[in-house]
Amino acid sequence: MAFRGPFQPKLFYNSTAYGVPQRGAPASWLPHGAEPQGCPDTPSAAMVHTVTRATGATGTVAAWLGINIFLFTYYFLFFDRDERYFYTRAILGCCRRTLRKQLDHNLTFHKLVAYALALLTAVHTIAHLFNLERYNQSQQAADGSLPAVLSKMHLQGSEWLNPIHSNQTTVEYVAFTTIPGLTGVIITLALILMVTSSTEFIRRNYFELFWYTHHLFLVYFAGLVIHGIAGLVRGQTEQSMAEVPPYDCAEYLTQREHNCTHSCCKDPEFGSIPAESWKWVLAPIILYVFERLLRVWRAQQKVVVKKVVMHPARVLELQMQKKGFCMEVGQYIFVNCPAISALEWHPFTLTSAPEEDFFSIHIRAAGDWTERLINTFQLETPRIEVDGPFGTASEDVFQYEVAMLVGAGIGVTPFASILKSIWYKFQQGDQTLKTKKIYFYWLCRDTGAFAWFNDLLASLEQKMAESGKADFLTYRLFLTGWNTSIANNVALHFDTATDTVTGLRHKTIFGRPMWNTEFAAVAAAHPRSVVGVFLCGPQALAKSLQKSCHQHSSLDPRKVKFYFNKENF
Repeated sequence: MAFRGPFQPKLFYNSTAYGVPQRGAPASWLPHGAEPQGCPDTPSAAMVHTVTRATGATGTVAAWLGINIFLFTYYFLFFDRDERYFYTRAILGCCRRTLRKQLDHNLTFHKLVAYALALLTAVHTIAHLFNLERYNQSQQAADGSLPAVLSKMHLQGSEWLNPIHSNQTTVEYVAFTTIPGLTGVIITLALILMVTSSTEFIRRNYFELFWYTHHLFLVYFAGLVIHGIAGLVRGQTEQSMAEVPPYDCAEYLTQREHNCTHSCCKDPEFGSIPAESWKWVLAPIILYVFERLLRVWRAQQKVVVKKVVMHPARVLELQMQKKGFCMEVGQYIFVNCPAISALEWHPFTLTSAPEEDFFSIHIRAAGDWTERLINTFQLETPRIEVDGPFGTASEDVFQYEVAMLVGAGIGVTPFASILKSIWYKFQQGDQTLKTKKIYFYWLCRDTGAFAWFNDLLASLEQKMAESGKADFLTYRLFLTGWNTSIANNVALHFDTATDTVTGLRHKTIFGRPMWNTEFAAVAAAHPRSVVGVFLCGPQALAKSLQKSCHQHSSLDPRKVKFYFNKENF
C-alpha cells in the first residue's frame, strides 16, 4: 500500500458535491481567478517534485549521520592518542579490550541472528498463509461486500488487488506458481536445512554436511532479493489516491449506481509495492564478496611446508613459511588442502611463537577431513593453502598481570604459542613484559597427549630457573583417564624427583581440577590483581570456569577481578 509522506507534493483542491476534492482546481482561500504558483499539475511533474524533495531529505539525513560519525571518530582518536590524557587513560583504561571482547562473541551473535531469522520467517510464513486464506474467502464471497467487490475488479479490466482470480485457485497453487510463493518456499527450505545442519552433533560428526549445507545462504539471499518483485501484496497508486481518496470513496464501491457521475464512481487503480529487500542485503553482500576475493588472493600465495612431525595420539604438526606472514600469540589460520577438497577450509590455532621464523599448527585426527589429511602427509607432502592469521581472545594474555591458561586436550594449542613466546622473551631479556605470573592447566584423557609439548615445558622450567624466575610459571597437568597399570607405576615411583608420566618436575595430578580451590588460591596470592582467565576447551568446562570467575571476583574494584575469555570457532 502506498502512503503519503511529508515530502509528497500538496495538491490544491476545492470543495464539490459529496465533499470530494477535485485535482487542479484553485484552492478556496485563493483570490477569485488566481492560480496557485509552483504547484505540479501533471502526474509527471508531481513525481519529479516528489523525487526531488525525497532526495533532498535523504541527503540531509546522510550528511547528518556522516557528521556524527566523523565527530565520534575524531574525538575517540583525540582522547586515545593525545599525550595529555596518558595518565587519564592509565586510570580509566580504554574501550579496546572491551570492544574486542565483544567481537570475540561473533559466533554467539551469529547464532542469535539465525534464531531470530528462523523465528521471524515462521511468523512471516504463517501471516502469509492467513492472508492467502482471506484472499480466497474474499474471491469466493458473493455478498457484495467491499472485499468481494475488490476481489472481482480484475473482471472489469481494472488492475487486480486480490492475487487469487478463481474459486478453484488454492493456496498451494499460489505458493508454487508465483514468484513470491516459489521463492518463499525455496528460501524457507534453505533456511531449514541451514539451521538443522548447524546443530552441534552435525558439526562435530559430519562437518562436511554442515559446511556445504551452510553455503545455501547464497540461495537464500538470491531468493530474498527477488522475493518481492512480483508484488503479491498490492496497494492503491499515488495518482489514484489523489483522484479517488480511499477514505472518502470506499463506500461508493459497494453502493454506486450505473449512471454515477461524481469522481468516486471511478474505479481505484492498484500497483505493486516496489521490491526493497535488496536495500537491506546489498551492503552485506558487497562486504562478503570483497572478503571472499581478499581470501582467494591471500590463499593463492605460496606456502612452503618446512617440516612434518607425527606426534603420539595421531597428532600431526606442520611447520610452514609464507611470504609476508605476520602473527601474534593465540591467533589461528584457515587451512585448505586441494588434494582432499578444494572448497573445505578448516581453522587451526597457531602453535608457534611470533619470534620464530616459521608458523606451525597441530592437527588431531577428529573427523573425515583430518583423517585424510594425516594419511596424505604420511605418504607425501601435498600442496597447502593458508588464509590468515585471525585474532582471538588469547591475544590479550600479556595485557594482564596474572593469567590463568586452561587447555583441554588439543585445546592446549593457543597456549603453546603463548608459552613459546614467553620462552623467547626470557631468552631476549624482554623488560616490557607486563605479565608477572602465569598459571597453566592442561587436562588430558591419555598419557600420550602429554608428549606433544613436554620438550617446551621442560625448556621453560630450565630457562626460568636460570633467570631466577622459577615462580613465573606454575603449571598443573591433569590426567582424566588412566588404568591400573599407570596407577601402579606412579605409586611405585612416587618419591622420584621427576614425574613418571611426563618426566617433568611437576607431578601429574590424576582426576579433574577443583576449580573453587584453584581460584581461591589465585585470589589469595594476588588480592589486588586483575586476572585474565583463558580457555580453549568444551562448553561444559567454560560454564564452570565462568561461574568461578563470578564467584571469586571481588565487588571492590581495588581487589581481585577475574575476566573470562574463551576461544570461539
